[in-house]
Amino acid sequence: MMKELDLVVLLKKMTSKGRSLSLRKLAEEVGMSPSSVSESLERSKKAQLVDRNKKRVNTLALQEFLIHGLAYVFPAETGRIIRGVPTYVSASPIKEQVTNTADQYVWRCAKGDARGQMVEPLYPSVPEAALRDEELHQLLAIADTLRMGRAREKEIAASELNNFIQHYAENQ
Repeated sequence: MMKELDLVVLLKKMTSKGRSLSLRKLAEEVGMSPSSVSESLERSKKAQLVDRNKKRVNTLALQEFLIHGLAYVFPAETGRIIRGVPTYVSASPIKEQVTNTADQYVWRCAKGDARGQMVEPLYPSVPEAALRDEELHQLLAIADTLRMGRAREKEIAASELNNFIQHYAENQ
């Protein structure tokens, strides 16, 4: 059974630009324990989202799941106006392409510099991990757009996800 944290780990692996991160380093960068990351990679292996050595992400399967299943399996929850880190249509690369929204959306984070409607992140460490890695931030914002966006926003997110996956494939 996949968990939300599994997606965070897989998206982080995609930002590693071909570097093989140690389990400890990967855990540090996503704000999880090494045992949580190890268990996550094992679940991803069973779901065929990583290769048998748990080194390379199966991008086609992950892309299919994110685009067609994410909103149903891990729907987004929103809340009151808070301070935090921008996500959804308030974060790159989506915000540059969606101009008809005045609403701001954020993950709760004391270090965040934006105010907006709270979006529950896939995993509690997401805001801090996003602040450490801009590419991961963008992938997580794309995921949130796929979780809660309208049709046009999801189209944009799917296109941006495809761009990231092509870049990932080129750097493997």
